[in-house]
Amino acid sequence: MNLRAAQVRFYVDADILGLGKILGSLRNDVTYPGDPGAVIHKRHRAPCPIASPDVLDTNWIPEVAASGWLIVRRDSMIIQNRNEIAAIRENNAKMVALRTSETPRLNGASSKFS
Repeated sequence: MNLRAAQVRFYVDADILGLGKILGSLRNDVTYPGDPGAVIHKRHRAPCPIASPDVLDTNWIPEVAASGWLIVRRDSMIIQNRNEIAAIRENNAKMVALRTSETPRLNGASSKFS
């Protein structure tokens, strides 16, 4: 079987690791912390460079941003973590933060990242 390299485009953070594992098992362009890699649709996805869900956000954000991956996460407290906000800004990270019904709505939160 001829395998081509997969092009990862999405990184699912450890705070929704279950979703990352499900998406990673279905799509070759999705990875997550601790992903051992996979072959899906004749494309080989290499293991994720973020080897563990325990890696600090300020350590993995620069690496994921440098790869150009879109970060998908659920973190209701990110707006209060200045180090994470700085890592996102300084590395021009692209991020989607999912909100749950338990997450308090923060007015103007999106403007704090720009």
